[in-house]
Amino acid sequence: MITIYHNPRCSKSRETLALVQQVSSEQNLPLEVVDYQKSALNIAQLQHLQQQLGGSLSAMLRENEDEYASLSLAQADDETLLAALVAHPKLLQRPIVSYLGKAAIGRPPELVLSLFKNTTKA
Repeated sequence: MITIYHNPRCSKSRETLALVQQVSSEQNLPLEVVDYQKSALNIAQLQHLQQQLGGSLSAMLRENEDEYASLSLAQADDETLLAALVAHPKLLQRPIVSYLGKAAIGRPPELVLSLFKNTTKA
């Protein structure tokens, strides 16, 4: 299953969703769209996404959001970053696409296509 953590108000997220919908249709793969601002992710889900992305937790945060500065997250530890993401879902970088145990941030949207290379049609 393909999962996209999506913000419908974000143009890059909408562009990525269109790409993922095309892949889903072409390869007959189920697609789950998660509006993470309506259904906030918990700490375990965020940690799982971090593992799938293979990077630091700080790479999952939108540094240009007001809360990033007001909460002094630039030098925060992972526990603080996770708590901030749970309390303020808009801090989550978007969109994130997860497939077969790996994930990618769709900035630019085409980056997520690497998740689907070497996959066969179901």
